[in-house]
Amino acid sequence: MSNELRNFLEIPYAELEDLNLKAKEQRFGRVPTQKIQEERLKYLTDEKRIKAVTVLFSDLEGRLHMLDYDKKFLVKSWDNLTFDGSSIRGFTPQRESDLRLGIDWSAFYWAPADFFGPGKVLVFGEVIDKDGTPYTADMRAMLKTFSDAQFKKDGFTLNAANEIEGFLFAGADAEKHYHKTLKFEYVNTGGYYHSLPSDPLRSFIDTVAEVQRAMGFQNEKDHPEVAPSQFEINYGYGEVVAAADQIQLYKLICRQVATRAGMTASFLPKPVVGVNGSGMHTNVSISKDGTNLFWDPNGQEKLSKFGWEFIDRILTHGNDICLALNPSVNAFRRLDPHFEAPNQIKASAVDRGSMIRVPIGNHRSMRVEVRSVAPDANPYLVMLSIFKTGLQGDTAKIANLRQAERYLPDNIYTALEDFRKAEWNTKLLGADVKARYADLKQASADRCPRLLGTFVKGPEVQFHHEVYNQYLWNEF
Repeated sequence: MSNELRNFLEIPYAELEDLNLKAKEQRFGRVPTQKIQEERLKYLTDEKRIKAVTVLFSDLEGRLHMLDYDKKFLVKSWDNLTFDGSSIRGFTPQRESDLRLGIDWSAFYWAPADFFGPGKVLVFGEVIDKDGTPYTADMRAMLKTFSDAQFKKDGFTLNAANEIEGFLFAGADAEKHYHKTLKFEYVNTGGYYHSLPSDPLRSFIDTVAEVQRAMGFQNEKDHPEVAPSQFEINYGYGEVVAAADQIQLYKLICRQVATRAGMTASFLPKPVVGVNGSGMHTNVSISKDGTNLFWDPNGQEKLSKFGWEFIDRILTHGNDICLALNPSVNAFRRLDPHFEAPNQIKASAVDRGSMIRVPIGNHRSMRVEVRSVAPDANPYLVMLSIFKTGLQGDTAKIANLRQAERYLPDNIYTALEDFRKAEWNTKLLGADVKARYADLKQASADRCPRLLGTFVKGPEVQFHHEVYNQYLWNEF
Protein backbone atom coordinates (compact mmCIF):
# COMPACT_ATOMS: atom_id res chain seq x y z
CA MET A 1 0.00 0.00 0.00
CA SER A 2 1.29 3.45 -0.85
CA ASN A 3 2.40 5.50 2.15
CA GLU A 4 0.35 8.41 0.82
CA LEU A 5 -2.83 6.43 1.45
CA ARG A 6 -2.02 5.83 5.10
CA ASN A 7 -2.99 8.36 7.71
CA PHE A 8 -1.67 6.75 10.87
CA LEU A 9 -0.65 8.64 14.00
CA GLU A 10 2.95 9.93 14.02
CA ILE A 11 3.81 12.43 16.74
CA PRO A 12 7.02 14.53 16.93
CA TYR A 13 9.33 13.63 19.81
CA ALA A 14 8.79 16.89 21.72
CA GLU A 15 5.01 16.41 21.66
CA LEU A 16 5.42 12.78 22.70
CA GLU A 17 7.39 13.87 25.73
CA ASP A 18 4.66 16.31 26.78
CA LEU A 19 1.95 13.64 26.44
CA ASN A 20 3.92 11.02 28.36
CA LEU A 21 4.96 13.40 31.13
CA LYS A 22 1.34 14.43 31.64
CA ALA A 23 0.32 10.76 31.88
CA LYS A 24 3.19 10.12 34.29
CA GLU A 25 2.09 13.01 36.49
CA GLN A 26 -1.45 11.60 36.63
CA ARG A 27 -0.06 8.23 37.64
CA PHE A 28 2.24 9.60 40.33
CA GLY A 29 -0.57 11.79 41.63
CA ARG A 30 -2.84 8.74 41.94
CA VAL A 31 -5.61 10.24 39.82
CA PRO A 32 -8.63 7.92 40.23
CA THR A 33 -8.58 4.95 37.88
CA GLN A 34 -12.10 5.63 36.61
CA LYS A 35 -11.20 9.15 35.53
CA ILE A 36 -8.07 8.02 33.66
CA GLN A 37 -9.97 5.14 32.04
CA GLU A 38 -12.68 7.49 30.74
CA GLU A 39 -10.05 9.92 29.45
CA ARG A 40 -8.08 7.21 27.61
CA LEU A 41 -11.15 5.58 26.05
CA LYS A 42 -12.38 8.96 24.83
CA TYR A 43 -8.95 9.68 23.37
CA LEU A 44 -8.83 6.33 21.57
CA THR A 45 -12.35 6.84 20.23
CA ASP A 46 -11.70 10.38 19.01
CA GLU A 47 -8.20 9.84 17.58
CA LYS A 48 -9.00 8.25 14.21
CA ARG A 49 -5.32 7.83 13.27
CA ILE A 50 -4.71 5.10 15.86
CA LYS A 51 -5.04 1.63 14.35
CA ALA A 52 -3.94 -0.61 17.23
CA VAL A 53 -3.20 -0.71 20.95
CA THR A 54 -0.23 -2.80 22.09
CA VAL A 55 -0.89 -4.41 25.48
CA LEU A 56 2.22 -5.50 27.39
CA PHE A 57 2.54 -8.05 30.20
CA SER A 58 5.35 -10.17 31.64
CA ASP A 59 5.62 -13.87 32.43
CA LEU A 60 6.89 -15.27 35.72
CA GLU A 61 10.52 -15.06 34.62
CA GLY A 62 10.13 -11.45 33.50
CA ARG A 63 10.08 -11.97 29.74
CA LEU A 64 7.98 -9.25 28.08
CA HIS A 65 4.98 -10.28 25.97
CA MET A 66 3.01 -8.00 23.64
CA LEU A 67 -0.45 -8.31 22.12
CA ASP A 68 -1.72 -5.94 19.43
CA TYR A 69 -5.47 -5.29 19.59
CA ASP A 70 -7.33 -3.48 16.86
CA LYS A 71 -8.25 -0.10 18.32
CA LYS A 72 -11.96 -0.36 17.56
CA PHE A 73 -12.16 -3.85 19.05
CA LEU A 74 -10.33 -2.82 22.21
CA VAL A 75 -12.55 0.22 22.77
CA LYS A 76 -15.60 -2.07 22.70
CA SER A 77 -14.12 -5.10 24.49
CA TRP A 78 -11.40 -3.78 26.83
CA ASP A 79 -13.12 -5.39 29.83
CA ASN A 80 -13.29 -8.85 28.25
CA LEU A 81 -9.85 -9.61 26.82
CA THR A 82 -8.88 -13.27 27.20
CA PHE A 83 -5.75 -15.17 26.20
CA ASP A 84 -4.28 -18.66 26.44
CA GLY A 85 -2.20 -18.77 29.61
CA SER A 86 -0.86 -22.28 28.92
CA SER A 87 1.45 -20.86 26.25
CA ILE A 88 3.17 -18.60 28.79
CA ARG A 89 5.97 -20.23 30.81
CA GLY A 90 5.13 -20.21 34.49
CA PHE A 91 1.43 -19.50 33.93
CA THR A 92 -1.49 -21.96 33.87
CA PRO A 93 -1.33 -25.58 32.76
CA GLN A 94 -3.27 -26.54 29.65
CA ARG A 95 -6.31 -27.84 31.51
CA GLU A 96 -7.03 -24.39 32.98
CA SER A 97 -5.54 -22.17 30.33
CA ASP A 98 -7.96 -19.26 29.95
CA LEU A 99 -6.90 -16.05 31.62
CA ARG A 100 -8.19 -12.51 31.33
CA LEU A 101 -6.12 -9.46 30.51
CA GLY A 102 -7.09 -6.24 32.25
CA ILE A 103 -5.89 -2.79 31.20
CA ASP A 104 -3.93 -0.55 33.57
CA TRP A 105 -5.06 2.71 31.99
CA SER A 106 -2.61 4.72 34.11
CA ALA A 107 0.32 2.88 32.45
CA PHE A 108 -0.34 4.36 28.99
CA TYR A 109 2.49 5.38 26.65
CA TRP A 110 2.77 7.20 23.35
CA ALA A 111 5.77 5.73 21.52
CA PRO A 112 7.90 7.08 18.65
CA ALA A 113 6.47 5.88 15.35
CA ASP A 114 9.90 5.37 13.81
CA PHE A 115 10.69 2.56 16.28
CA PHE A 116 7.28 1.20 17.29
CA GLY A 117 5.34 1.78 14.09
CA PRO A 118 2.81 4.52 13.23
CA GLY A 119 -0.73 4.40 14.53
CA LYS A 120 0.04 2.57 17.77
CA VAL A 121 0.00 3.33 21.48
CA LEU A 122 1.24 1.12 24.35
CA VAL A 123 -0.43 0.18 27.61
CA PHE A 124 0.49 -2.29 30.34
CA GLY A 125 -1.92 -5.08 31.13
CA GLU A 126 -2.80 -6.94 34.30
CA VAL A 127 -3.36 -10.70 34.26
CA ILE A 128 -6.63 -11.67 35.95
CA ASP A 129 -7.57 -15.15 37.12
CA LYS A 130 -10.88 -16.84 36.29
CA ASP A 131 -12.42 -15.71 39.57
CA GLY A 132 -11.64 -12.05 38.83
CA THR A 133 -8.73 -11.71 41.26
CA PRO A 134 -5.19 -10.68 40.27
CA TYR A 135 -3.31 -13.71 38.93
CA THR A 136 -0.72 -14.78 41.48
CA ALA A 137 1.96 -15.65 38.89
CA ASP A 138 1.74 -12.14 37.41
CA MET A 139 4.39 -10.38 39.46
CA ARG A 140 3.25 -6.99 38.20
CA ALA A 141 -0.21 -7.58 39.62
CA MET A 142 1.27 -8.80 42.90
CA LEU A 143 3.58 -5.77 43.13
CA LYS A 144 0.75 -3.37 42.40
CA THR A 145 -1.46 -5.04 45.00
CA PHE A 146 1.30 -4.78 47.60
CA SER A 147 2.14 -1.16 46.74
CA ASP A 148 -1.51 -0.08 46.88
CA ALA A 149 -1.95 -1.84 50.22
CA GLN A 150 1.05 -0.01 51.71
CA PHE A 151 -0.33 3.33 50.57
CA LYS A 152 -3.81 2.58 51.89
CA LYS A 153 -2.60 1.18 55.23
CA ASP A 154 0.32 3.48 56.13
CA GLY A 155 0.34 6.21 53.48
CA PHE A 156 3.64 4.83 52.12
CA THR A 157 4.69 5.54 48.53
CA LEU A 158 7.32 3.04 47.39
CA ASN A 159 9.90 4.68 45.13
CA ALA A 160 12.58 3.13 42.93
CA ALA A 161 15.14 3.98 40.27
CA ASN A 162 17.39 1.53 38.47
CA GLU A 163 20.84 1.74 36.93
CA ILE A 164 20.67 -0.89 34.19
CA GLU A 165 23.85 -1.90 32.43
CA GLY A 166 24.03 -3.80 29.16
CA PHE A 167 26.33 -4.69 26.29
CA LEU A 168 26.09 -3.77 22.62
CA PHE A 169 27.37 -6.53 20.33
CA ALA A 170 27.86 -6.76 16.58
CA GLY A 171 25.17 -8.64 14.67
CA ALA A 172 21.41 -8.48 15.04
CA ASP A 173 21.11 -11.99 16.56
CA ALA A 174 24.35 -12.30 18.50
CA GLU A 175 22.76 -14.05 21.49
CA LYS A 176 20.80 -16.55 19.42
CA HIS A 177 23.92 -17.59 17.50
CA TYR A 178 26.24 -17.71 20.51
CA HIS A 179 26.05 -21.50 20.86
CA LYS A 180 27.54 -21.73 17.34
CA THR A 181 30.25 -19.05 17.65
CA LEU A 182 30.96 -19.12 21.43
CA LYS A 183 31.96 -15.47 21.27
CA PHE A 184 30.52 -11.96 21.19
CA GLU A 185 32.03 -9.23 19.04
CA TYR A 186 32.48 -5.79 20.59
CA VAL A 187 31.43 -2.69 18.65
CA ASN A 188 33.53 -0.45 20.88
CA THR A 189 36.81 -1.01 22.73
CA GLY A 190 36.72 2.11 24.90
CA GLY A 191 35.80 2.16 28.54
CA TYR A 192 34.19 4.20 31.30
CA TYR A 193 32.83 7.49 29.89
CA HIS A 194 35.00 6.92 26.82
CA SER A 195 33.92 7.80 23.30
CA LEU A 196 35.65 7.07 20.02
CA PRO A 197 35.32 8.76 16.58
CA SER A 198 32.28 7.48 14.62
CA ASP A 199 31.49 5.40 17.68
CA PRO A 200 28.48 3.06 17.16
CA LEU A 201 28.10 2.69 20.94
CA ARG A 202 27.80 6.45 21.39
CA SER A 203 25.28 6.66 18.52
CA PHE A 204 23.28 3.83 20.08
CA ILE A 205 23.25 5.51 23.50
CA ASP A 206 22.19 8.84 21.99
CA THR A 207 19.33 7.26 20.06
CA VAL A 208 18.06 5.25 23.04
CA ALA A 209 18.21 8.39 25.20
CA GLU A 210 16.13 10.29 22.62
CA VAL A 211 13.45 7.57 22.58
CA GLN A 212 13.41 7.38 26.39
CA ARG A 213 13.10 11.14 26.68
CA ALA A 214 10.15 11.11 24.28
CA MET A 215 8.47 8.40 26.39
CA GLY A 216 8.71 10.47 29.57
CA PHE A 217 11.63 8.72 31.27
CA GLN A 218 13.13 12.01 32.50
CA ASN A 219 16.73 11.09 31.70
CA GLU A 220 19.57 11.98 34.04
CA LYS A 221 22.82 10.81 32.45
CA ASP A 222 24.15 8.24 30.02
CA HIS A 223 27.62 6.93 29.22
CA PRO A 224 29.76 3.99 28.12
CA GLU A 225 30.48 1.71 31.09
CA VAL A 226 33.72 0.13 32.34
CA ALA A 227 33.78 -2.87 30.00
CA PRO A 228 34.21 -2.60 26.21
CA SER A 229 30.87 -2.10 24.40
CA GLN A 230 29.05 -1.69 27.73
CA PHE A 231 26.50 1.07 28.38
CA GLU A 232 24.32 2.60 31.08
CA ILE A 233 21.50 5.10 30.54
CA ASN A 234 20.08 6.54 33.77
CA TYR A 235 16.70 8.12 34.34
CA GLY A 236 14.68 9.49 37.26
CA TYR A 237 12.94 7.61 40.06
CA GLY A 238 9.27 6.72 40.06
CA GLU A 239 6.55 4.95 42.02
CA VAL A 240 7.54 1.29 42.21
CA VAL A 241 5.18 -0.20 39.59
CA ALA A 242 5.92 2.58 37.12
CA ALA A 243 9.64 2.10 37.80
CA ALA A 244 9.39 -1.62 37.01
CA ASP A 245 7.40 -0.85 33.86
CA GLN A 246 10.19 1.49 32.77
CA ILE A 247 12.75 -1.31 33.16
CA GLN A 248 10.76 -3.41 30.70
CA LEU A 249 10.44 -0.47 28.32
CA TYR A 250 14.14 0.41 28.70
CA LYS A 251 15.21 -3.07 27.62
CA LEU A 252 12.65 -3.12 24.82
CA ILE A 253 13.82 0.26 23.51
CA CYS A 254 17.48 -0.78 23.65
CA ARG A 255 16.74 -3.96 21.71
CA GLN A 256 14.62 -2.13 19.12
CA VAL A 257 17.31 0.50 18.53
CA ALA A 258 20.12 -2.07 18.39
CA THR A 259 18.30 -4.37 15.99
CA ARG A 260 17.50 -1.46 13.69
CA ALA A 261 21.26 -0.77 13.56
CA GLY A 262 22.15 -4.42 12.90
CA MET A 263 23.44 -5.02 16.45
CA THR A 264 22.31 -6.76 19.66
CA ALA A 265 21.62 -5.12 23.02
CA SER A 266 22.34 -7.84 25.56
CA PHE A 267 21.30 -7.89 29.21
CA LEU A 268 23.10 -11.10 30.06
CA PRO A 269 24.76 -10.41 33.43
CA LYS A 270 28.19 -11.73 32.38
CA PRO A 271 28.36 -12.36 28.62
CA VAL A 272 32.16 -12.00 28.50
CA VAL A 273 34.51 -13.41 31.12
CA GLY A 274 37.48 -11.22 32.03
CA VAL A 275 35.63 -7.88 31.98
CA ASN A 276 33.05 -6.34 34.29
CA GLY A 277 29.58 -7.82 34.10
CA SER A 278 26.29 -5.94 33.95
CA GLY A 279 24.19 -5.17 37.00
CA MET A 280 20.85 -3.53 37.72
CA HIS A 281 21.56 -1.49 40.84
CA THR A 282 18.18 -0.86 42.42
CA ASN A 283 17.81 2.36 44.41
CA VAL A 284 14.80 2.42 46.70
CA SER A 285 13.18 4.76 49.20
CA ILE A 286 9.83 5.18 50.92
CA SER A 287 7.99 8.45 51.31
CA LYS A 288 4.89 9.59 53.17
CA ASP A 289 3.05 12.85 52.48
CA GLY A 290 6.02 13.95 50.38
CA THR A 291 8.58 13.27 53.14
CA ASN A 292 11.44 10.82 52.52
CA LEU A 293 11.29 8.39 55.44
CA PHE A 294 14.86 7.19 54.80
CA TRP A 295 16.36 10.63 55.57
CA ASP A 296 17.64 11.60 58.99
CA PRO A 297 20.33 14.31 59.17
CA ASN A 298 21.43 12.88 62.52
CA GLY A 299 21.34 9.22 61.54
CA GLN A 300 24.29 6.97 60.72
CA GLU A 301 25.26 7.92 57.13
CA LYS A 302 22.23 10.25 57.41
CA LEU A 303 19.96 7.22 56.96
CA SER A 304 17.02 6.97 59.36
CA LYS A 305 16.41 4.18 61.87
CA PHE A 306 13.51 3.12 59.64
CA GLY A 307 15.93 2.87 56.69
CA TRP A 308 18.48 0.81 58.63
CA GLU A 309 15.76 -1.57 59.81
CA PHE A 310 14.73 -1.96 56.15
CA ILE A 311 18.34 -2.88 55.31
CA ASP A 312 18.63 -5.33 58.21
CA ARG A 313 15.65 -7.33 56.97
CA ILE A 314 17.08 -7.59 53.45
CA LEU A 315 20.45 -8.69 54.81
CA THR A 316 18.69 -11.30 56.94
CA HIS A 317 17.02 -12.76 53.85
CA GLY A 318 19.90 -12.13 51.44
CA ASN A 319 20.38 -15.80 50.58
CA ASP A 320 16.62 -16.47 50.53
CA ILE A 321 15.89 -13.93 47.78
CA CYS A 322 19.16 -14.26 45.86
CA LEU A 323 17.53 -16.39 43.13
CA ALA A 324 14.82 -13.76 42.62
CA LEU A 325 17.49 -11.09 42.13
CA ASN A 326 19.89 -13.33 40.15
CA PRO A 327 17.71 -15.71 38.15
CA SER A 328 20.06 -17.35 35.65
CA VAL A 329 23.12 -19.56 35.40
CA ASN A 330 24.97 -16.64 33.82
CA ALA A 331 24.07 -14.26 36.67
CA PHE A 332 26.35 -16.11 39.07
CA ARG A 333 29.37 -15.36 36.89
CA ARG A 334 28.79 -11.70 37.71
CA LEU A 335 28.96 -12.28 41.48
CA ASP A 336 32.76 -12.38 41.26
CA PRO A 337 34.65 -10.25 43.81
CA HIS A 338 37.45 -9.51 41.33
CA PHE A 339 35.10 -7.26 39.31
CA GLU A 340 33.49 -5.02 41.95
CA ALA A 341 30.76 -7.66 42.33
CA PRO A 342 28.36 -7.24 45.25
CA ASN A 343 28.59 -10.78 46.67
CA GLN A 344 28.98 -9.92 50.38
CA ILE A 345 25.80 -9.89 52.47
CA LYS A 346 26.57 -6.66 54.25
CA ALA A 347 25.82 -2.93 54.05
CA SER A 348 28.33 -0.17 53.48
CA ALA A 349 28.53 3.45 52.43
CA VAL A 350 31.73 2.86 50.45
CA ASP A 351 32.37 -0.84 49.78
CA ARG A 352 31.01 -1.69 46.33
CA GLY A 353 31.41 -5.39 47.07
CA SER A 354 28.54 -5.12 49.55
CA MET A 355 25.06 -6.34 48.68
CA ILE A 356 23.68 -3.02 49.91
CA ARG A 357 25.21 0.43 49.66
CA VAL A 358 24.07 3.64 51.32
CA PRO A 359 24.82 6.41 48.80
CA ILE A 360 25.33 10.05 49.75
CA GLY A 361 21.94 11.75 49.79
CA ASN A 362 19.82 14.58 51.11
CA HIS A 363 16.22 14.98 52.23
CA ARG A 364 15.03 14.36 48.67
CA SER A 365 17.49 11.75 47.39
CA MET A 366 18.32 9.60 50.44
CA ARG A 367 17.97 5.99 49.40
CA VAL A 368 19.17 2.42 49.79
CA GLU A 369 20.98 0.83 46.84
CA VAL A 370 20.59 -2.94 46.42
CA ARG A 371 23.55 -3.83 44.18
CA SER A 372 23.27 -7.60 43.87
CA VAL A 373 20.55 -7.49 41.18
CA ALA A 374 21.13 -8.86 37.68
CA PRO A 375 19.66 -7.07 34.64
CA ASP A 376 17.91 -10.26 33.48
CA ALA A 377 15.78 -10.46 36.64
CA ASN A 378 12.01 -10.00 36.54
CA PRO A 379 11.76 -6.32 37.60
CA TYR A 380 8.38 -6.79 39.29
CA LEU A 381 9.67 -9.75 41.29
CA VAL A 382 12.80 -7.76 42.21
CA MET A 383 10.76 -4.83 43.51
CA LEU A 384 8.33 -7.06 45.38
CA SER A 385 11.19 -9.01 46.96
CA ILE A 386 13.07 -5.90 48.07
CA PHE A 387 10.15 -3.87 49.41
CA LYS A 388 8.16 -6.69 50.99
CA THR A 389 11.31 -8.11 52.59
CA GLY A 390 12.49 -4.69 53.74
CA LEU A 391 9.12 -3.87 55.32
CA GLN A 392 7.85 -7.24 56.54
CA GLY A 393 10.79 -9.64 56.70
CA ASP A 394 12.52 -10.96 59.79
CA THR A 395 15.65 -9.55 61.43
CA ALA A 396 18.31 -12.16 62.26
CA LYS A 397 19.99 -12.23 65.65
CA ILE A 398 23.46 -12.17 64.11
CA ALA A 399 26.23 -10.22 65.80
CA ASN A 400 27.23 -7.24 63.68
CA LEU A 401 24.63 -8.19 61.03
CA ARG A 402 25.53 -5.29 58.75
CA GLN A 403 29.23 -6.27 58.50
CA ALA A 404 29.20 -10.03 59.19
CA GLU A 405 31.29 -12.34 56.98
CA ARG A 406 28.47 -13.76 54.90
CA TYR A 407 28.36 -14.32 51.14
CA LEU A 408 25.79 -14.81 48.42
CA PRO A 409 25.80 -18.14 46.54
CA ASP A 410 28.38 -18.47 43.76
CA ASN A 411 26.23 -20.83 41.66
CA ILE A 412 22.57 -21.26 40.78
CA TYR A 413 22.22 -24.68 42.45
CA THR A 414 23.05 -23.29 45.88
CA ALA A 415 20.73 -20.34 45.23
CA LEU A 416 17.97 -22.78 44.24
CA GLU A 417 18.46 -24.78 47.43
CA ASP A 418 18.32 -21.63 49.54
CA PHE A 419 15.24 -20.39 47.67
CA ARG A 420 13.29 -23.65 48.02
CA LYS A 421 13.93 -24.13 51.75
CA ALA A 422 13.29 -20.51 52.79
CA GLU A 423 10.02 -20.11 54.69
CA TRP A 424 10.17 -16.41 53.93
CA ASN A 425 9.77 -17.08 50.18
CA THR A 426 6.53 -18.95 50.86
CA LYS A 427 5.23 -15.82 52.61
CA LEU A 428 6.65 -13.64 49.84
CA LEU A 429 5.16 -15.46 46.85
CA GLY A 430 2.84 -18.18 48.10
CA ALA A 431 3.69 -21.88 47.96
CA ASP A 432 2.39 -22.43 44.41
CA VAL A 433 4.22 -19.55 42.71
CA LYS A 434 7.37 -20.22 44.73
CA ALA A 435 7.40 -23.80 43.42
CA ARG A 436 6.64 -22.75 39.83
CA TYR A 437 9.47 -20.23 39.81
CA ALA A 438 11.96 -22.67 41.34
CA ASP A 439 11.00 -25.35 38.80
CA LEU A 440 11.60 -22.93 35.90
CA LYS A 441 15.01 -22.00 37.26
CA GLN A 442 15.84 -25.67 37.88
CA ALA A 443 14.98 -26.52 34.26
CA SER A 444 17.23 -23.73 33.00
CA ALA A 445 20.08 -24.78 35.27
CA ASP A 446 19.81 -28.43 34.22
CA ARG A 447 20.21 -27.46 30.56
CA CYS A 448 23.67 -26.05 31.34
CA PRO A 449 26.98 -27.47 32.62
CA ARG A 450 26.79 -27.73 36.40
CA LEU A 451 30.11 -25.98 37.03
CA LEU A 452 30.62 -22.48 35.65
CA GLY A 453 34.23 -22.98 34.59
CA THR A 454 36.30 -20.17 33.10
CA PHE A 455 34.39 -19.45 29.89
CA VAL A 456 30.73 -18.84 29.02
CA LYS A 457 29.11 -22.08 27.88
CA GLY A 458 26.77 -22.15 24.89
CA PRO A 459 23.77 -23.56 26.79
CA GLU A 460 23.81 -20.82 29.46
CA VAL A 461 23.09 -18.33 26.67
CA GLN A 462 21.01 -20.57 24.42
CA PHE A 463 18.64 -21.56 27.24
CA HIS A 464 18.60 -18.17 28.93
CA HIS A 465 15.02 -17.04 29.59
CA GLU A 466 15.50 -13.80 27.64
CA VAL A 467 16.99 -15.59 24.62
CA TYR A 468 15.21 -18.94 24.29
CA ASN A 469 12.56 -19.55 21.67
CA GLN A 470 9.37 -21.49 22.34
CA TYR A 471 10.26 -24.22 19.83
CA LEU A 472 13.57 -24.94 21.57
CA TRP A 473 11.97 -25.39 25.00
CA ASN A 474 9.21 -27.59 23.53
CA GLU A 475 11.93 -30.07 22.52
CA PHE A 476 12.27 -31.04 26.19
